[in-house]
Amino acid sequence: MKIENPAAFRFIMQEDIYLLPPDKTEQSTVITPPVLATKVAEINYLGEYKKGFLIVAYYTNEDYMAAAHIAALESILKRKEYGMDDVAIFNRFAYPDVDFEQMQAYFKPQKLLLLGKDSLPANMPALTFNQPQKINGYPALYTYSFDEMMDNVPNKKAFWEQVKNL
Repeated sequence: MKIENPAAFRFIMQEDIYLLPPDKTEQSTVITPPVLATKVAEINYLGEYKKGFLIVAYYTNEDYMAAAHIAALESILKRKEYGMDDVAIFNRFAYPDVDFEQMQAYFKPQKLLLLGKDSLPANMPALTFNQPQKINGYPALYTYSFDEMMDNVPNKKAFWEQVKNL
């Protein structure tokens, strides 16, 4: 039933309607806009990451690194008094969409070692090749990948000279 004249209500509705004080005040609902939080996805890495030393590599056919390269890295870490429990080896090939800010938010590194040009994430501040630099207050080194070093003695020496000062 559609009533066009409000005066007709008194003939149709015989009940009395009263407005109570809380009903008289206009209720306003505040709608808060949803907060879009960028959630960092779960990232798999090799190591326990106890000392905040992040090693970023790029291997297309390995989960983390090639076995021979891990053995060489363990030898280098041992000379720096680090073990595999102290570092995180992150293969950037498995996470191409993770940029520098997401990586930094997830790991919160105290030291950063980038192995090869393919390991550089998007939005990474410019780094001079094979020169230790500070990024956001922690030391970082962008250097040769293990593929470039394994059969090249001058590259190994240049790598070690910079890593021992990291």
